[in-house]
Amino acid sequence: MAIETSEDEPKYETLTRGIHGEVLLPGDDGYDEARSIWNGMIDRNPAVIVRPTGAADVMSAVGFARGHHLPLAVKGGGHNVAGNAVRDDGLLIDLALMNSVRVDPAARTARVGPGATMADLDHETQAFGLATPGGVVSTTGVAGLTLGGGMGWLSREYGLAIDNLRSVDLVTAEGESVHASEDENPDLFWAIRGGSGNFGVVTLFEFALHEVGPEVLFGPIVHPYEDAPDVLARYREFAEDAPRECCVWVNSVPAPPLPFLPEEIHGTTVLVLVACYAGDLETGETVLEPLREYGDPIADAVAPTPYVDAQRMLDDLYGAGARNYWKAANFTALSERTIDTMVEYAERLPTPYSEILVHQVGGAVNDVASDATAYPHRDAEFVVTVAARWEEPTEDDECVAWVRECHDALAREGTGGTYVNFEGDREGRERNAYGENYDRLAEVKAEYDPENVFRTTQNVKPAV
Repeated sequence: MAIETSEDEPKYETLTRGIHGEVLLPGDDGYDEARSIWNGMIDRNPAVIVRPTGAADVMSAVGFARGHHLPLAVKGGGHNVAGNAVRDDGLLIDLALMNSVRVDPAARTARVGPGATMADLDHETQAFGLATPGGVVSTTGVAGLTLGGGMGWLSREYGLAIDNLRSVDLVTAEGESVHASEDENPDLFWAIRGGSGNFGVVTLFEFALHEVGPEVLFGPIVHPYEDAPDVLARYREFAEDAPRECCVWVNSVPAPPLPFLPEEIHGTTVLVLVACYAGDLETGETVLEPLREYGDPIADAVAPTPYVDAQRMLDDLYGAGARNYWKAANFTALSERTIDTMVEYAERLPTPYSEILVHQVGGAVNDVASDATAYPHRDAEFVVTVAARWEEPTEDDECVAWVRECHDALAREGTGGTYVNFEGDREGRERNAYGENYDRLAEVKAEYDPENVFRTTQNVKPAV
C-alpha cells in the first residue's frame, strides 16, 4: 500500500498522517528507547521509527519505506543477538505496541501480537493452565523467536514454536496483508516457519496450546568445574534415555551470585545443569534422581516451581545493555572430543559473564521431517552456543575472537548447521542456518519479496 506524497510536503508529515500509532524522528522523546535493543553492542540510528498499533499501520509503513527507498528493519522484542532489528538510516518498524495475547481455552489456542514477549504469552496462557513451547528468558520477543524456530524447555515434549504455529497474518513487501496457514498460502506458511524475517512482517500469530503446570520440576544442579568432564559424560548418558517431558541444559559459566551458592565460589567457573521436567512432579523426581545423585555437587536447587517463574528465572543473568556476541553449532551427539573442547575453552572464558551452553533438543523436535518446515535441523540432539558477554568496547576484539575460535573448534564435530536465533554474525551463515531448504526458500522469496525488501536478517536472496 504505497503512500502518495506531493513535492512541497515533508515526507514524514505524510507518513505521520497515515499512521495511527507513533512516528518518531531523531531527537523525539522515545526515539532512543525505540531504537535500543537487548545487545548493547548494537548502536544504530534509523532515519524514522514507526510504532504501529495494528496491521493497517504496518501496511502503511512498509509501503512508505518502499516508496521512498528506505532500508527497512523490523523490531519485535529486540532480543536478536546480531542486532537484525535495527539499521542505520532506514525505517524501523517497532512492534512493541502490538503486544496483545488472547487465549481461547476451549480451543486451546492463543492469538498473539508481534510485539508480545514470552512473559506476555506465558502470563495469559498459564491463567488457564496452558502453554506453548518457546524461550527460556521471558523478555524474549515471541515474533523473532518463532520465525527462527523457537526452542525452549517444552520443546522435547511439544516441538518448536513453529511446530505449534497454526496460522499467521503477514504484511508482504507489497504492503498487502495476507493470511497463511497449511490451507491458505501454504508455501508462505512453510517459509516463515524457520525462515526468519525474510518474507514480511507478521502482525498476528496463532499458536496451539498444551496443558502445562501450573508447576514444573525445575532448577539448577551446580558442580565444581574440575568435575566437568565426568559430569558431562554422565549427562550425555542421561540425555540418551531421558523421557520427552525432561529437558536438561548444561552451562559452563562463572558462578553468579545466587543465594544458594557459597560466596567463595562466586565468579569461579562452574558446571550448571538446569533441569526442567514438565509432567507429573513425583515421576519427575524419579527421572532426575540419577542426574542429581551423581558426583559431589556444590548445590542442588531443583524444586517444584511455577512454570512462569521457571520461564523468567534466567532473566537477571541475561539482562539488556551488556555487549554480546554468540555463535552456535548443532550436534547429533556429544563426543569425547566435543566435551574436551568445551572444557578447554571454558577454562579460559574471556569475561565473568561468558559461557558455553548446551541446549538439549531432540524428542518431538525431531519427529518432524527436515523439509516439512523451513527449519531444517531435525537431526540435532544438541545445540551448543558459545557466548561472550562483556561491558567495555575495549574488550570487543578479545571476546569476539574467543567465541569464533571456540566455535570453530567445536564445529568440527558438529553437523555444519546453526540455529539462526543464536547466530551473532549479521550475514554469511545463511546456508548453515537454512541448510538444504535454502533453495526452496529462495523460490518463495522470489514470489513474495522479489526486490529483497526484507533483507535485514540472515538473508535469503530471491531466486533468479
